[in-house]
Amino acid sequence: MSDIESFGKLTEESLKRKEKLKQLRERVKRSSEQKNSEECGENLARPVFRSYKPQNENTVGEIIPQKPSGDIENAVEEQLSLLQNAAVVEDIDIDNLAPRKPDWDLKRDVAKKLERLDRRTQKAIAELIRERLKSNQDGQDIFQAVNVATSHIGNTKV
Repeated sequence: MSDIESFGKLTEESLKRKEKLKQLRERVKRSSEQKNSEECGENLARPVFRSYKPQNENTVGEIIPQKPSGDIENAVEEQLSLLQNAAVVEDIDIDNLAPRKPDWDLKRDVAKKLERLDRRTQKAIAELIRERLKSNQDGQDIFQAVNVATSHIGNTKV
């Protein structure tokens, strides 16, 4: 079989496929047009009247019956009795109601590292005080060093 013959067969097959696709599209279009014309005649949108009844009797639509509102006095009494119950108020945790600050997660993650740094800082301060005490044997310098140490220790959180 030569290239020209195979090319001719391929074009014939493609033309057949195109024709089948056209016919299929026309069938789908005709069937959708028929459905649309049937729906327009039979299934028009009907209004639904929820909160009022139409004054015109010719209006075709579905009227939804309203549910009775019930006894309002009993409902109010139930609400007041719930408010008098103090157990409900005690169950509410104020911490959960208040919004968190935007950086709360950062503070939580850094807390352990800060604890380590605080311990190291306290050790370093104590070491510096010891060095000063060793270098200066004067009573006045010792007095100042002790005051500095107690002020730093008093400021730290335990």
